[in-house]
Amino acid sequence: MDLNDGMTDPRHHLNNFKSRMYLANAFDATRCKAFSTILTKAAMKWFDMLPPKSVISFDDLSQKFLTRFSIQKDKAKHAPSLLGIKQEVGKTLRDYIEGFNKLCLEIQSLPTEVMIMGLVNGLKEGPFSQSISK
Repeated sequence: MDLNDGMTDPRHHLNNFKSRMYLANAFDATRCKAFSTILTKAAMKWFDMLPPKSVISFDDLSQKFLTRFSIQKDKAKHAPSLLGIKQEVGKTLRDYIEGFNKLCLEIQSLPTEVMIMGLVNGLKEGPFSQSISK
């Protein structure tokens, strides 16, 4: 499981953690103690700053975590986001394709035609972009 640094969607991270704890059949106290092992950076600093005995249950800890980091919730990505990704000068085609694919995976219900149009639109001028646009 990825560590949470306080910069990603806290609800997604919390749901992953809860699923793992459910499979482990962990008690409430165990979940509270184990939660800190998957935090890093700002999230760990926040956890360390919680006053002693200020958490009464894992649900309470979850709510505090969501309240503190809910502003970091991932923004939904849409097809027009593809227009913002370009193959930069000095970057390899492989780097561009990797970044483009990563963004495509974040977009729900992306039509193939839109994906192809975005891919071609972002290519830098050259023999490859000319041959693929034919």
